Amino acid sequence: MPPRNLLCTRSNFLFGSRCWMIRFSAEILLKSVSFRLFSVKCGNADGESLENEKLLNNLLTMGVDVDMAKKRQPGVFNRLGTKEQELKMFLLSKGASKEVIASIISRYPRAITRTPESLSERWDLWRKIMTSDPEIINILERSPESFFRSSNNLNLENNIKFFYSVGLTHKCLSRLLTNAPRTFSNSLDLNKQMIEFLQEVSLSLGYNKPRDFVRKIILKNPFILIQSTKRVKTNIEFLQSTFSLNNEKLLVLLCGPGAKILDLSNNYVNRNYTNIKEKLFFLGCTEEEIHKFILRYPDVIFLGDKKFNDKLDCLIEEKLSISQIIENPRILDSSINTLKSRIKELVNAGYNLSTSNIALLSWSQKRYKAKLKKLNLE
Repeated sequence: MPPRNLLCTRSNFLFGSRCWMIRFSAEILLKSVSFRLFSVKCGNADGESLENEKLLNNLLTMGVDVDMAKKRQPGVFNRLGTKEQELKMFLLSKGASKEVIASIISRYPRAITRTPESLSERWDLWRKIMTSDPEIINILERSPESFFRSSNNLNLENNIKFFYSVGLTHKCLSRLLTNAPRTFSNSLDLNKQMIEFLQEVSLSLGYNKPRDFVRKIILKNPFILIQSTKRVKTNIEFLQSTFSLNNEKLLVLLCGPGAKILDLSNNYVNRNYTNIKEKLFFLGCTEEEIHKFILRYPDVIFLGDKKFNDKLDCLIEEKLSISQIIENPRILDSSINTLKSRIKELVNAGYNLSTSNIALLSWSQKRYKAKLKKLNLE
């Protein structure tokens, strides 16, 4: 019996040893595989690092502000096959300077991912609206996103065709491309929704020339097409209900100075209107005077509560009456420093602001200086 137990013990020992050896071998094998996988991963990372180094060197040589570019669109620096040299040659051929090219890439680095073929096609589409290459370069210098944000040239072409088909003139499209180029990156359906909505507004107000109505509004406010119909509709309803406007008066307002505020946030419009009303009530104005003041110069809605209150306080402290301000709301366009310095100069020149026209407080610098010089000579 003892020999048999000894045999069993030996067998168990050998079996256990074999199991241990198998597990040990498996661990070595897995570690080896893991190491090779890790090595491959590291090799890819090193490859990307080399590509990034090449890209960084190219951009630095071109004068690009790499730190700015990384903050704007860091993902670009992880891409392979960028086309910064092709972009540079393309823009140079269109008349852009090296400094302008560097500025464009610094502010919108995704531009280096566009193919020369796509750039050329997009440029030709833009030239259907702009009359010269320098005009396009000027837009790119101010807003590179407008040209490079989308690579969907078919969508751009369809939008251009649609705008022309609904009666927008070359002048309208030029204004849109110059001031609100994102309009052309909108989907065709979005632009159709806004145009159709504005045409419906025209007809609902009794104006049977919807194309003319749309054209007038866009010329006054080129940003309207990048807003939602809901926002514009709410602002139109606000103007009509707040100021008790009939259709004819509302139409005149929308085709004129009121068009500028249609794309503002509804909360912003309501908050600023409430502040204007409360401030003017406090200064003794009637509701009729307040409405007259705002309708005469709707741009006052753009002024935040602090800026509006500070300007009014400044003018009141300088002994101007609230009735003068109501009659000349454009003076609120000027900064507080400009208002104070002009009031001081006019008083020193013997100009009586309490009895004379105060409109010159908002005149252009050239016109104002000419008037001041004349006053000093009298």
